[in-house]
Amino acid sequence: MIRRLIAIIALVYLLGFVLYTLTLPRPLEDMKTDAIVVPTGAPGRIDRGLALIAAHQAKRLLISGAAPGVRPIDLSIKYKVPLSVFACCVDLGHEAVDTRSNGAETAKWVGDHGYKSVRLVTSDWHMARARMELDAALGSDVTVVDDGVQGDAELGVLLVEYNKLLLRRVALWLGFGQ
Repeated sequence: MIRRLIAIIALVYLLGFVLYTLTLPRPLEDMKTDAIVVPTGAPGRIDRGLALIAAHQAKRLLISGAAPGVRPIDLSIKYKVPLSVFACCVDLGHEAVDTRSNGAETAKWVGDHGYKSVRLVTSDWHMARARMELDAALGSDVTVVDDGVQGDAELGVLLVEYNKLLLRRVALWLGFGQ
C-alpha cells in the first residue's frame, strides 16, 4: 500500500513537471497593457521590457529588484536606450530581493499608479512562480498577462524552479506569506 502511494505521488510529480516544461510561455505580441513589470534576473528580461516600452505597448515599465546603486543612466548606457525613455517611462524598484518581494514591490507600484493591467516579462521557466506571487500580491482587481522570455535553462534549473513553485503554492494554499 505504501509503495503504491509513493509510486502515485512520484507519477503525479513527474507528470506535473512534464506539463510545467511543455507549457512554458512565449513572448506575447501586439497586446497593450497599462504597465509592464520586469523582475531582474536572467538575461533578456530587461531587454524585452525596454523593447516593449519603445514599441508603446504600455505607459510605464517597472524594473523590480534593481540593485540599490543602479541608476537610470547606468541602464541607459548598458542597454543603449536613450535616457529620455527612462525619464518618461521607466521606474526602478530597489526594494525587492526575491520573487515574492518582486510581487509585493510591483503591487505597491501598480496601486500607486492605479493600473488595471500589467504585462509580466520574465524568463519562461520563472513565469509560473512569478505570476503566482504577483497574483497573490495584486488580488483580482488587476489583469496580469504573461510575456515569457525564452531561456536556455538546464534540467537542474527547471527542476529547482518547479520545486520552488510547488512549495510556494502549498505555502499560499496553507495561508503562509499572503
